[in-house]
Amino acid sequence: MEQTICIFGASTTWGAWDKEKGGWANRLRLFFDENYDEVWVYNLGISGDNSRGLLKRFEIECEARNPTIVLVSIGENDSAKDSYVYVPIAEFKDNLTKIIKIARKFTNKIIFLGTKSVDETKTCPVPWDKTVSYTNKDYESYDEAIKKVAEKEKCSYLKLSDLLNKDDLEDGLHPNSRGHQKLFLKIKDFILEKKLI
Repeated sequence: MEQTICIFGASTTWGAWDKEKGGWANRLRLFFDENYDEVWVYNLGISGDNSRGLLKRFEIECEARNPTIVLVSIGENDSAKDSYVYVPIAEFKDNLTKIIKIARKFTNKIIFLGTKSVDETKTCPVPWDKTVSYTNKDYESYDEAIKKVAEKEKCSYLKLSDLLNKDDLEDGLHPNSRGHQKLFLKIKDFILEKKLI
């Protein structure tokens, strides 16, 4: 039976800094290509995206692909206070609820990934924009919001905050190839253990 996994997110989903295999989402695609017939994986990550941007494009992306599984990794950019990608937490939760409502037009298999951790010695501020900082405290607040919305709406939630350490991060924010491999294995195992495929 043909199945389609649509993966939504920002730069880490897109594959930033994985110079070996193009990111955890691409590693997931390669795994299903090699081990399953008729499982199609689409990486719909856009660098810099937040829940506002995702909400704008979400339905049209789903309509084009008709997913059987929707996997969402969003919230880290939303948490970056005083930056152009910042989204207040109340609006963030509302955006997630709207995304779920749209996703349910296509599937009930909806997975939310929690936020990861950062190396604050490199992300406060980030080197490419001195006005933008990413902190573990802010990540934790948005992670809790993701978890609560997922629980309320009866969607799957996968905790990732304790998965990566500083050695798994390229620039303090994005995983290196080793970090992407850890993410891939955790997410792949979750999908298989939940029997979503």
